[in-house]
Amino acid sequence: MVEMPTPEDDARITAAAMEDPDALPLTDGQWQAVKPLARLGRPPAQRPLKKPTTIRFDADVLDALKATGKGWQTRVNDAMREWVKTHAA
Repeated sequence: MVEMPTPEDDARITAAAMEDPDALPLTDGQWQAVKPLARLGRPPAQRPLKKPTTIRFDADVLDALKATGKGWQTRVNDAMREWVKTHAA
């Protein structure tokens, strides 16, 4: 359970922090200048945009696909793209 400080405790904590020259809060201007060092998360959307889905594979097939290492889902997507090209309706 998280216990939130009382307004009085919060005021004491804030006052103590403001007296510490090494712990002063950033100004609005300093926050504007902050830039991330690394981009987190997935890369920007690629075209065509990928859509999440659910597909069922036999356990042995899925194990074999995953055994090919990182990027196995992209390789399955590429294989399906080739199959669709040769089996167009």
